Amino acid sequence: MTDPASICLLRTSAIGDVTHVVPLIRTLQKAWPATDLTWVVGKLERRLVGDLPGVEFITFDKRAGWAGMRAVHEALRGCRFDALLQMQVALRSNLLSLGIKADRRIGYDRARSKDLHGLVINQRIPARSGEHVLDAIGSFCEPLGLRQTEVRWDIPIPDEAQAWATTRLPGATPTLLVSPTSSHTLRNWRAERYAAVIDHAMDRGWRVALVGGPSPLERTMADAILASCRQAPLDLTGKDTLKQLLAMLRRAHLLLSPDSGPMHMANAVGTRVLGLHAASNPDRSGPYSDRRWCVDKYDAAARKYLGKPASELAWGSKIERPGVMDLISVDEVIERFEAAARDLGLM
Repeated sequence: MTDPASICLLRTSAIGDVTHVVPLIRTLQKAWPATDLTWVVGKLERRLVGDLPGVEFITFDKRAGWAGMRAVHEALRGCRFDALLQMQVALRSNLLSLGIKADRRIGYDRARSKDLHGLVINQRIPARSGEHVLDAIGSFCEPLGLRQTEVRWDIPIPDEAQAWATTRLPGATPTLLVSPTSSHTLRNWRAERYAAVIDHAMDRGWRVALVGGPSPLERTMADAILASCRQAPLDLTGKDTLKQLLAMLRRAHLLLSPDSGPMHMANAVGTRVLGLHAASNPDRSGPYSDRRWCVDKYDAAARKYLGKPASELAWGSKIERPGVMDLISVDEVIERFEAAARDLGLM
């Protein structure tokens, strides 16, 4: 088989899913170093991965609506790719893909297709259930004759971002970062419970820093946590960039987070994640490399809210119900914190 001359990847969001595309990029580059790779990616997400070497990036600004789509189509005018990897099934992305010319248009299997996805593709990835999202994305190279057998990120972290993180988190003090807020609000834990874990970690001599974006939701959560803490953690909410956060995650020993983008960023730099899972299945969307430190109440949530065990749910089912995260107790999170700390040799 002749190596493809050019491949376009379409995965615009979200932060966690964009990190899952990076190992696929590495797989393609290793197999076909001369192949031109173009990635259509979201405006925010490009700030995290837009300096990957050997990739041309086309920014899609979803807030611009039709004008954002036209800008992508204009940037790709005159281009024709050997293959398009259409890795996002939302209607907006399916419509966006119509302006990308490619001989082979590879998308999801029928079970994972929706929003007219089948109409914009002419090939499908293998139909599998029980896969982590990263493995599903990795399988997009299989119709091209490859297999993703290695998972490697190496997302660049600029020197200035590393220097910024070193200034905020100097030395080798055991450090817990707490990223408490998912944009899916029903995945979020209670502020007073985060505060109880923060107090415990600080009592044990750990440095704790709150991190998050500048949105009102994240600021409100951070303020509620700070109001409930006996000891004040470092508050870096809204004060960093994505690259600075990545640098801090690499310096930290542990991240406490619900199912959200920072969880996958931490995993990508090799930092342990104490993930909070009740609304979502950690085997599908938890930290890819190591889920030993997560609290998994997904099965309990399935039984309480849906009347059946998780094993009987369709793969990928979300249980985003009011109160679902209350199934996770403070004691369970502290137990996982202590276990991670012992594994790190920090207790």
